[in-house]
Amino acid sequence: MRIQGLIFDMDGTMIDSMPFHAQSWVSFVARHGITIDVDELLRKTTGRTGAECMEALFGRPIAQQEAWALIQEKEEIYRALFEPVFAEVQGFRRFCASAHASGLRIGVGTAGDKHNIAFAMRHLQMDPLPHAMVGGDEGLPGKPEPAIFLEAARRIGADPAACIVFEDAPFGIEAARRAGMKAVAVCTSHSAEQLDGDHVIAKIKHYDELIDNQFLETLHARIS
Repeated sequence: MRIQGLIFDMDGTMIDSMPFHAQSWVSFVARHGITIDVDELLRKTTGRTGAECMEALFGRPIAQQEAWALIQEKEEIYRALFEPVFAEVQGFRRFCASAHASGLRIGVGTAGDKHNIAFAMRHLQMDPLPHAMVGGDEGLPGKPEPAIFLEAARRIGADPAACIVFEDAPFGIEAARRAGMKAVAVCTSHSAEQLDGDHVIAKIKHYDELIDNQFLETLHARIS
C-alpha cells in the first residue's frame, strides 16, 4: 500500500517545546504545594491529554471543569516561557512543505489543547497548513491509545495503514503501533532506544536528516 498521509505529533515533534513543558510543570506544582519528580511525571504523562495528566498529578478523579481550569493555568505558564524563544524542530516546515507538494496528506495528532495548537500554528506560520488537526481536548483518550491518530487519519481521508506517524515520545510510538501505522522516531526528548519498535522505519534528531537522505523520494521503497 502506498503511503497516503503523514501524521505529526506536535510537542517535541513539530516544535522544540518539551524543555519548556518541563519548566512549566515545575512552576505549576510549586503553586499548588506539590512535590514531584518532574522527569517521572513527564514519563507518565507525555502524550496523555491534559485531563489525564491532572488526574495523574493529583492522584484523584477530577471533574472536567476543574481539570481544564488547571490545564489552562499550567499551559499559560508554558506558553509564557516558550514564546520568547519559540523554535521548530529543525527542518520541520521545509520537510512538511515538501511532503505536501509531493501529494501526501498532512495531519496533526496531539494531546495538546486548542490553545496550544493555536499558539504553535501562529508561530510556525506553516504554508500550506496541515489538512487536519486533532487535539487532546476533543474527548478522545490520550496516547498510548490510538484514537487521536486514527481520528487524524480519518480527517485527512487516509487509510491508517497508509499513514506514517512522527513522534518523540514512547506513548506516541506505541499509539502508532496500535493504530496500525508506521512511525518515524524524532529523538528530541527521548533516545532512539526508548523509541524503538518493529514499526519504526527511521530515527532522527531533526528533519534535515530526512531531507538530506531523500526520505520522501524513496519513501515507498523504504516501506515495501
